Amino acid sequence: MKKLVFVFFSLLVLSSVSFAQPQKIVADKIVGIVGDRIILLSDISNALADIQRQGGTIPPNAECQVMEQALVSKVLMLSALRDSLPLNEEEVEAELDQRIRYFISVYGTKEQLESIAGKTIYQIKDDARESVRENKLAQSMQRKIVDNVKITPAEVKTFFDKVPKDSLPFFESEVEIGQIVVYPKASRDLEKYVMDELANYKRQVESGMISFGQAAKKYSEDPGSKDRDGQYQVNRNDKQWDPLWLSAAFRLKEGEVSNVVKTRFGYHILQMVSRTGDDAVVRHILRVPPVTEVEISESISKLDSVRSKLIVGTMDFNTAAGKYTEDEQAKFAGPFITSRDGDTYNTIDELDKEIVVMLDKLKVGEYSQPVSFTDERGKKGVRILYLKSKSEPHILNLKDDYNKVAQSALEEKKYKALERWLNANIPTYYIMIDEEGGECPQMKKWIDAEKDYAVVD
Repeated sequence: MKKLVFVFFSLLVLSSVSFAQPQKIVADKIVGIVGDRIILLSDISNALADIQRQGGTIPPNAECQVMEQALVSKVLMLSALRDSLPLNEEEVEAELDQRIRYFISVYGTKEQLESIAGKTIYQIKDDARESVRENKLAQSMQRKIVDNVKITPAEVKTFFDKVPKDSLPFFESEVEIGQIVVYPKASRDLEKYVMDELANYKRQVESGMISFGQAAKKYSEDPGSKDRDGQYQVNRNDKQWDPLWLSAAFRLKEGEVSNVVKTRFGYHILQMVSRTGDDAVVRHILRVPPVTEVEISESISKLDSVRSKLIVGTMDFNTAAGKYTEDEQAKFAGPFITSRDGDTYNTIDELDKEIVVMLDKLKVGEYSQPVSFTDERGKKGVRILYLKSKSEPHILNLKDDYNKVAQSALEEKKYKALERWLNANIPTYYIMIDEEGGECPQMKKWIDAEKDYAVVD
């Protein structure tokens, strides 16, 4: 089934070229023109290189696919300009910042990225800005074309009936699981003990007994940074960082070590390594006060009370989760565990082993007993699970998989709507395709449009 993804995803690749290109192009040439906008050979080769750098697989005939995607994006972008679609410059800048942070994470540090690119961060952003603007405009035009496309039940059935029965996919058993999570709080004595330890590390660093990096490697409980001397490259506008942590970091002068800072992750001391505007290199040491069986038992008792309310029906699951869960992800994605595809249906192999063991004792609609666990950060918590639904292994069918079939049918209908729009609008623009590009089968309609435009002109 064709998917309406070629514009959204390929444009992200093409517009990131300026960030990820470590080598200078010796020779370049124009391989395509749409209106007054050009497509360079380096755009195509760099897009393919970026796919490989990000761990993707280069499909057969990839150059032809990327070339067509680039042509489509130019037509959409020019049409957006013609229709005066709005462009939010703040979104453009936010995406530039996000991409810079991504490539810094790939290459290690801001300095290393600048060295590889042969440009400063500001030059990299300037070079990529127009490409990102074009990308945003193309996406806006695509949304204008397909957002009002709807699907009816009759169309879903017609779509399904056209699929050859011997090619219908087989689905393993899938489950919908919700969870309510609480994290036991350590005792005040243990919190004070950890704070005193961090204050002692600060004194050792400031007296020169040990460097901050050495202390981070030895004492920090953050597995994501301790092997890098506790170091992170951060931007003060990036929402992924704890705001208290970020605020404490940006109050520091270069080389300065903070007092003890408390966040939802535990207790920290931080050191500002270097700063340029809103970008900074920060080191930290994280210590998490340990919880004892006493605190875990208290949390189990709390969730046992919540479970009783769920069982007797005085509170529904979503309400209880909204009121009691301390799972950060639930604030954004809801209390149901999401799969790799972002939906709430999971196969058994996608789930944590501890959850799989708990599911063996649950029937659909039941709630588990409160159980302690350790999360991916090594933090101890207590949770109850809710098994909302469970499907049996089966071949795709309308009864069990209506929503999946409807989504595929809608995607195909959107694809056809976009294809019709392109066929009607491509001839209204001047098109030029390089001779080498003309060898691609999918270039035929573009070459025909080039000829038709020349005849009309």
